[in-house]
Amino acid sequence: MAVLELRGLKRRYGKIAAVDGIDLETEGGELLAILGPSGSGKTALMRLVAGLEQPSAGDVLIDGRSVVGVPPRKRNVAMVFQSYAIYPHMSVRDNITFPLASRGVPPRLWQERLGRTASLLGISHLLDRRPGGLSGGERQRVALARALVREPELFVFDEPLSALDAQVRSVARAELRDLHARTGISMLYVTHDQLEALGLGDRVAVMDHGHVHQIGRPQELYFDPADTFVARFVGNPPMNLIERNGSVLGVRCEHFVLREAGHPADPADVSFRVRFDQLQFLGAEWLAYGVEADGERPAHIVVRLAQDQGQRLRTGETYPFAVARRRLRVFDRTSGRRMPGAES
Repeated sequence: MAVLELRGLKRRYGKIAAVDGIDLETEGGELLAILGPSGSGKTALMRLVAGLEQPSAGDVLIDGRSVVGVPPRKRNVAMVFQSYAIYPHMSVRDNITFPLASRGVPPRLWQERLGRTASLLGISHLLDRRPGGLSGGERQRVALARALVREPELFVFDEPLSALDAQVRSVARAELRDLHARTGISMLYVTHDQLEALGLGDRVAVMDHGHVHQIGRPQELYFDPADTFVARFVGNPPMNLIERNGSVLGVRCEHFVLREAGHPADPADVSFRVRFDQLQFLGAEWLAYGVEADGERPAHIVVRLAQDQGQRLRTGETYPFAVARRRLRVFDRTSGRRMPGAES
């Protein structure tokens, strides 16, 4: 259960700071997801950890030992990429054992490790087949087996599921989570997909422009974003951001409550009036898209409603909503940073 520590880590490409002074420490045996948009620096960070690139400044430590300058094959860090890079001319068996041969593991240990790894991933019946005859999900498991057979201290994943279709990707997420639970190996998982990050990560680090905006449990990022970037990036739909009284109010779409006609306003709530221009039926619920009717500036708002409530709304009409004050998150209008305690 390796502990990864980054100290003031930087990586520059000319004038561009892809990684700009990151300090971060994992917990032993955790799955830490690195989440961010394209160009945020998450892949550069992964390559620094794996040893594929060297930092411009700072340090990378595994279990307290600096690995800067140590080549990838000596770091005992297993990597799985979006492109599985499985050798098409080799059988599944030979693909999995290839890292053992290249690392000088005695042949007498190959069969034991192969059998244990193939059984763990449920691919024992595929060992004599070639990659061309495998499905996308099966190839992904072979790539995992090839990395796992090395018995690494740390797994590094770079968008490993993005080449799979949605249904297979959902199954693969569950398999990865189960693999982590059974092996206890520390994992660093790089992705732009928030469903993967929130669903897989014990903790999630949200990156943009080379900086980590926030690191925490998935629930913390969703309900208590550190700034407006995290509020916009985490959640589908993202958090509603509404300017009022010199600040920015953040409201999750499910926290709007439709106020029934004739019911007086509760002083513990904050009131909003929303005019809707689009309604989307999603089966068990509705998403209603509109604009705040009374805001300082027109704010686009998305509201999630139960099936019976959503079917009563009409486009072009304005409706009163209430949000419990404890559900609000308040951000500084200039810096975008969260203002703790401002909700009360």
